Order: sequence, then structure tokens, then C-alpha cells
Amino acid sequence: MSVINRTVMAALSPLLRSFDQGCEHPGAVQEGVFRSLLKAGRDTAFGNEHGFGEIRDYREFVRRVPVREYNQFAPYIERLRRGENYVLWNQKVRWFAKSSGTSSDKSKYIPVTPANLSGCHYRGFKTMLATYIRRNPDSRLFNGKALTLGGSVKVDELSGKGARNGDLSAILLSNSPSVAEIVRTPSRDIAMLPDFRQKIEGICRVCSKQNVTNFSGVPSWNLIMIEKLLEYNNAKYLTDIWPNLELFMHGGISFEPYRERYRRLIPSDRMHYLENYNASEGYFALQDDPAQKGMALTLDNGVFFEFIPMRSLDKVLAGESDEVYTVDEVRTGVRYAMVITTNSGLWRYLIGDCVEFTSLCPHRIIITGRTQLYINAFGEELMIHNAEEALSEACRECGVEVTDYTVAPVFMDESHVKGAHQWVVEFSAGSQEAVRDPRRLQQFRDKLDAALCRRNSDYEAKRSGDVTMTELELTPVPPGTFYRWMESRGKTGGQNKVPRLSNDRRFVEQILNTVDR
Repeated sequence: MSVINRTVMAALSPLLRSFDQGCEHPGAVQEGVFRSLLKAGRDTAFGNEHGFGEIRDYREFVRRVPVREYNQFAPYIERLRRGENYVLWNQKVRWFAKSSGTSSDKSKYIPVTPANLSGCHYRGFKTMLATYIRRNPDSRLFNGKALTLGGSVKVDELSGKGARNGDLSAILLSNSPSVAEIVRTPSRDIAMLPDFRQKIEGICRVCSKQNVTNFSGVPSWNLIMIEKLLEYNNAKYLTDIWPNLELFMHGGISFEPYRERYRRLIPSDRMHYLENYNASEGYFALQDDPAQKGMALTLDNGVFFEFIPMRSLDKVLAGESDEVYTVDEVRTGVRYAMVITTNSGLWRYLIGDCVEFTSLCPHRIIITGRTQLYINAFGEELMIHNAEEALSEACRECGVEVTDYTVAPVFMDESHVKGAHQWVVEFSAGSQEAVRDPRRLQQFRDKLDAALCRRNSDYEAKRSGDVTMTELELTPVPPGTFYRWMESRGKTGGQNKVPRLSNDRRFVEQILNTVDR
């Protein structure tokens, strides 16, 4: 192990020990987090309303504090944005992570407290780096630069006291210590440019000659950056530009549809890909072992976790059921809606993600989709993880690559006697010759439809004999279509995600109109 790696590990070893404790003794560690959060919430408006001073245990907490979605938290958050202090947490809030989610145009404003910044987001990221160096002691990660796309921030329009809102990535950059600028690229003024095209141009100009060893962010947006870098440098592979590249830390969306394309553009045996679960609300999990399926929950990271079986979610939200479990009570192979209580003052907040445990002690999860991100127009209940896995299989078997996609129902009407799903798909530039062949396109459609049937019994039942649904409709669109559509909505950058599955045709029609224009 190099001197710099030993120095880093010495500094991060307390975090690594704490992470390991959470893996080995999840219940005890989470109990400590719960007590700490409850103590901090007592002297807040929310704590006073819910009698935090009288809560002695978790079960009393459950009785007093209902599970809430964002809309139910919005009045408290608006008070914070207007400058009122100590509404949800015992610290002043001057930053709000703005997120539009994946299935709604309405913005969410997530409070980011000092405790949340240091004790959750930064702590989780440093823990991930520590687990990586422990597994790769000969890494040269810190011999070069870490590249982040970043986002942008602006003065919050409701605040009279200078609070700011914007992408989480920009908030993290704005608050990072100055020493971090030594190992990070590009400079803040480029990384936080609001115009995504200008940001990428700046990265091409400044970072092409630097020794970049790692980068992080959402796979789809980073893929756009990679293509522009290759074009700018007239290079075939990213390793032609950055020969010492060894790590991509990704999150936000599934990596599977993009994995093969990344491997093709970065043909290096030294390259590692690690998933992390860092949402606007907090840093929740990291891939500590690439050989294991799933990410390990960061149980020591200022977040108390609860899990609701998806079958009971509606009843729990309606107050008709108390079927909510802690980490000591969950089982593998069950789809859960994740509920969080955090050091940003979100109390029993339904984040909207569905997870499934692949192992216990350590508690590893995979994200199986959103609580509302699925298609159920005809009783098929197609979930996002079904779609992602089927798409990856079809791409692999047909030798093509997909850049982006979205799916919507085709409803029954005069021209459609039976229902179907329409897949609007943008294939990569390198796959255009293949998809121009009608036979190859039909083969891809058949493979995709068959893979969906294998992964979802409800979809298979509706497709059986074309009783309710016919084979999916495949609509390829030209390269760059999804980017132009997102740009027209003012939603470029890492915090913005293409809606994958919708129960109406709004997004599909907008995208097809973009092609027509």
C-alpha cells in the first residue's frame, strides 16, 4: 500500500470501523441512530407537535408520528424556506436540494442541514472510498483527479435570508472544504455552470490533459460527457485520454442498460464500477463488495430506516395498518417501500423507492423501482426492475446498445382493439446500422417482449394468446432525441432523470413531438 493510501486509510479508519459495526450489529447501531435523531428533534416545532419529549421507545414513536409523503411535509418545508428556524431540525437550514423526481414535473425541496451534509452525505462518500481502498490496496486513485459533473444552485425564491436551492451535487460542491479542490476537477466555476452544454465544453477544454483517475454521477449524463470528450480529443476510448482511469461511482438510475457501453468505451482491466445510493434526502447505501449483489446499507450514517411491504403500503398510508419493519425484522426476497428518518429533519418520510434485501448482516439491498413507477394499465403491473433487466438481456442478445428509453401504454380504442406497451427507444450511434434493418429491429422487439414475459408473470398472463395485450410496439428515435427533450424542459444534469415508465402517454407524446419538430 502506498504512503498516500496508508495516510487516507488512517484518516478514514474510524468511519470504516463504524460501517463494519453497522454490518455486524445492525439493530444496535440503528437503535443508537434513532436515539440521537429523537434527541435532536425535541426542540423543534415538529417535535413539539408530536410530543417527542414523551417518546421513550420506537413503538411510541410509531404511534405518534405517521408515515408521510412529500406533499404532507411541504408545509413544514415552506416555513423553512421562508426563513423560520428549527421547524424540523435543531439547526438552521440554508440549503435545499431541489428535485423533480422521475414521474412528476412538480419540484421537491429537501432541506439539507449541516448535520446532514457532514454526518450523512460526506460521511457516506468517504466510507465508500475507504471500502474501495481496503479492497484495492494498490489503487492509484489519489494520484490523480476526481471528476464530477456538478449541478447549479440559486437563491431560493421564497427565502428572505439568502437560502439557496439547487442540485444536490452543487450543494455538496459549494460546501466541500477548499482542500478537496486540489484533487477534484473541473473547478467549481465550470462544474456549477447552469448550462449543461457549456459545462461539458469546459470539461473537454480543461480536463482532457489532466490525470483523471475516477469520476462519479448518473450513468446517462456521464455517457454524454464521454462521447463529447472522445469527439473533442478525436479518441476512440476514454483510456486514450485518461490512461490511469480506474473507478466510476454511479447512482441515480440503473447501470445495467449502460454497462456494456461503458466497458466498450473504457477497455481496461483496471476499471471498477461501484454503485452508491446517494439521494437528495441522504446517503443510504454503497457497494462495498462488487462480487456481492446489492449495496450495503449505511446504518451508522444519520438515517433511521423502516420498511413497508409493498402489499401493505396503501393501508399504512391510510392508517389502516401498522405493518412497518426495522432492519432487525426484514426478510430477503420481499419488495419494501423504504421509509427514512434523517438528520435533515425528515421524520418517517416515504422516499418513494422500492428496495429488496439480497442479504442480512450485512444488510444489502437492490433498488427495484419507485413506489409509483410502474405500468398497470391492463393489470400487468410491470415494475421498473423488470423493464431494466429485460432491456439489458435484449441488448446483449441482439448486440445493440440503448442510450435512453421510456414506456407508456397504448390504450384500447377504435384503432387498438387490445392494449399494448409502446417503447420509445434511442439506440446508440454505433447501433444505428443494425436498427435500420427491419429484421434486426423485429428481432430486438421479440427478444424484449419475451424477456418481459419471463420476468413478470402478470405481464405474461396478459400477453398469453394476446388475450388482453398484444406484443409491445417499438418506436426508435434518432440519437440525441432524449437530450433535446430534457433540454427543452430545462432538466439537463445529474439530478434530472428520464421518466422510464408512465401510466399515461404525456411523456411519450412530448418526445415524439420533439422528433417531429
